[in-house]
Amino acid sequence: MSLIKRKKTKQIDVGGVKIGGGAPVVVQSMTNTDTHDVDATLKQIERLHKRGCEIVRCAVVDEDAALALRKIKQKSPIPVIADIHFNYKLALLSIQSGVDGLRINPGNIGSFDKVKEILKAAGERGIPIRIGVNSGSLEKDLLNKYNGPTDDALVESAYRWVRRIEDSNFTNMKVSIKSSDPLSTIICNEKISELIDYPLHIGVTEAGSSREGIVKSVSALSVLLRQGIGDTIRISLSEPPENEIDVCYELLNALHLRKKRSIDFVSCPTCGRIEIDLLSLVDELKKRLSDIDKPIKVAVMGCVVNALGEAKEADLAIAGGRHFGLIIKKGKLLKKVREDKLLDEFVEVVREYAKTH
Repeated sequence: MSLIKRKKTKQIDVGGVKIGGGAPVVVQSMTNTDTHDVDATLKQIERLHKRGCEIVRCAVVDEDAALALRKIKQKSPIPVIADIHFNYKLALLSIQSGVDGLRINPGNIGSFDKVKEILKAAGERGIPIRIGVNSGSLEKDLLNKYNGPTDDALVESAYRWVRRIEDSNFTNMKVSIKSSDPLSTIICNEKISELIDYPLHIGVTEAGSSREGIVKSVSALSVLLRQGIGDTIRISLSEPPENEIDVCYELLNALHLRKKRSIDFVSCPTCGRIEIDLLSLVDELKKRLSDIDKPIKVAVMGCVVNALGEAKEADLAIAGGRHFGLIIKKGKLLKKVREDKLLDEFVEVVREYAKTH
């Protein structure tokens, strides 16, 4: 159970997925396929869904892409959000295609009259809107007021748009302020969280790939989530979007906000005591057990010093010795196995455990 007290926000419904109002933090991502290619987009959405993605966003670059969303929406296993920039008519077409939600940046849509047309159409269909603000599309008066796209400028922009949209009698929304700077992301979301009670989508934009992207994203999101801020998250990586989902669940699992939909591996960093090829063993175990979608905790330790303690906390564990390993189940010794047989034996034990638990 998590010790984090979540901020109470209004709840919205995106295609049956509850966001805010005490609902679990929702994991989402964005396709990187050409939205015109319905088959390729649907295949990627299916892969995302299998990894645990709960909402997906698709880029709408022209009318054909907006029209393609109709077929994508009809066959998608998860809610589909249309990502709109610049052209308000694409938002209207996407609504007609039956999408579950819209992501717009009011600052680059044009006049507020165009924004109001989107609000009217979305309101008639009961479609929620995500109001996204970033430094690249701030209003000129705010840029002048703050001498650039500062944190306060971003927060004022978001707050001002929320109030203008409320004045148009539309409240079915969530809000996001994103930056490529983790510290700016933290500060902006802390400030906007004090001003509004709409659900917040949090993430670090343009974070990069692999190590850099993960470190930047987690450094910001973990701080915000620990404060109870954030109702949906995305780990934006310059990689296949499926990888984003894995990192999201690792983060949420670490903070006890969501359980992983796969094995939770614990392994030691190794030291001079190790007498078994632990690194290769961990890599092979992850590959061979990657299809198991149950939150089983597995500890793989290189010696008995830490293994006995970790084994008590894990469902299943290995304690390495000199060319052998002890297989431990729920803190009790199950069997002693030679190193060359350890991988196969342990995989069999884990699979049998997954079937019965």
